Amino acid sequence: MGVANKRSIAWGIANSVNKAGARLVLTYQNERLGENVRELAPQLSNPLLVQCDVASDEQIQALMNRIREEVGHLDFIAHVLAFAPREALEGMYADTKREAFHIALDISAYSLAAVARAALPLMKDRQASIVTLTYLGAERVVQSYNVMGVAKAALEASVRYLASDLGPHGIRVNAISAGPIKTLASSAISGGISTMIKLHAERAPLRKQVDIDEVGDAALFLVSSLSRGISGEVIYVDGGYHILGV
Repeated sequence: MGVANKRSIAWGIANSVNKAGARLVLTYQNERLGENVRELAPQLSNPLLVQCDVASDEQIQALMNRIREEVGHLDFIAHVLAFAPREALEGMYADTKREAFHIALDISAYSLAAVARAALPLMKDRQASIVTLTYLGAERVVQSYNVMGVAKAALEASVRYLASDLGPHGIRVNAISAGPIKTLASSAISGGISTMIKLHAERAPLRKQVDIDEVGDAALFLVSSLSRGISGEVIYVDGGYHILGV
């Protein structure tokens, strides 16, 4: 969930799990983004494409119904979705409007719970896995990240609560905290994603920027049986940047 174009982190994940033999369901929010997904889909092995706006419980349930009809089960979900109105990523966090806060928390955090709830019957007792994407701005102040930092903090808390809820059903829930990557979503950050990437590459212990393939391979680990003992965790794919104090 969350492929917008070939630079999407979700696309990096899709490629990694496809190479490992998974058949994928790709969702898209609307017809405009659907065009991009349909262009990319032939690069994968017989994917199923379904429109789903996670702001709608009805569309989420319709997605699960379609998967039940076409496939019958789910072994993993990659939830790579986040949104906040552009104006909420400018100026002071204190100036965030109530409606912008609601939208950011709904799409970026609550949608994980909504999707997990709807997917439970398709994932139950399959040793399945749910992976979502977060960012260091959930823990520390990142200039211009604003309400998205708060939404990502809620998302990380949701990972822990969902891991507790779904663990007895054999479902693991984890998050990947990726370093800054230039995507359609990150381009909305007013401070400039290019500057963030440059500083990250200069300061991270590995002295390089993160790419979508690295995140994709980490997600492959988390959805595979290799990570069968891991749940409720945030795994960092940021070249070690999060360990730094200054």
